[in-house]
Amino acid sequence: MALSTIAALVANPMAMFEMALVCEVFGLDRTDDGVPPFTFITCGEVAGEPVPTTSGGHYVPSHQWQDAIDADLVVMPAGGIRDEYPAELLDVIREAHRRGATILSICTGAFVLGETGLLDGKCAVTHWRYAEQFTRRFPRTRVSMDVLFIDEGSIITGAGTAAGIDACLHLVRRELGSAVATRIARRMVVPPQRDGGQRQYVETPIPVTECESMQPVLAHIADNLDTQHTVPDLARLAMMSERTFARRFVAETGTTPHRWIVQQRVLRARELLEQTDLPVEKVAAHSGFGSASLLRTHFQSVVGTSPQRYRREFTCR
Repeated sequence: MALSTIAALVANPMAMFEMALVCEVFGLDRTDDGVPPFTFITCGEVAGEPVPTTSGGHYVPSHQWQDAIDADLVVMPAGGIRDEYPAELLDVIREAHRRGATILSICTGAFVLGETGLLDGKCAVTHWRYAEQFTRRFPRTRVSMDVLFIDEGSIITGAGTAAGIDACLHLVRRELGSAVATRIARRMVVPPQRDGGQRQYVETPIPVTECESMQPVLAHIADNLDTQHTVPDLARLAMMSERTFARRFVAETGTTPHRWIVQQRVLRARELLEQTDLPVEKVAAHSGFGSASLLRTHFQSVVGTSPQRYRREFTCR
């Protein structure tokens, strides 16, 4: 698919944070950082008419719902769960999908997609608090409570709140490559990919920390992925005991040092596969895996395909 025109739908009431994260990913000009330009519009029932938000205040969309029909990507951010949604809104989503648009929902935006019927027979995710309610209302959709997003090809659903960032960056990565997704993530100061490609399972809630004590360590690892890193070495760099380091690392990243390093190495391998003609053995060496066999094992686990097939599929886009 092309990913040039993005339309975010505004419905009453609208969740400001989820709309803001869509604007942050697609609405800012980052061409100076190598990110392709996007045409980004917000569409409400009436263009220019203020729409109440769930957090107080109002949001003023620049366009009307009908203007989203020809977009490449139509995003349905979160909002209040309603017994009924406007027929025009549902028709616009269905028609945009029929014309080839990718439809992406965030958090409770999945309820709107459920009403369109586009999720019938598919897997979907919404905020964990509303998963049971969603299942009762849309029994023909299989609901997951364990993942950050689900990619069904032309339809992507994101879990609660900040998981919308993961869903948006996943789509950017899928269509424009890892390098572009990483550039956007760095500007947003968020991880380019949280734990695990198609396996984004959140085993425990990620605790909120009061400082960024791991940031120098994470930067050191990212700048030296072709070097072997041990917990004792990293703990010394962080000036902590090994036990404290391991605990703080999980608290601040949501995963273990080993898994985080593997994720970063896979991201580096994806960029090299996309942007260079290096043989797989060289890609393995530059990304820190050491051997093509080890690269294949971790790449398959995280991305769900082999390095060779990933390169072929990416170059054919």
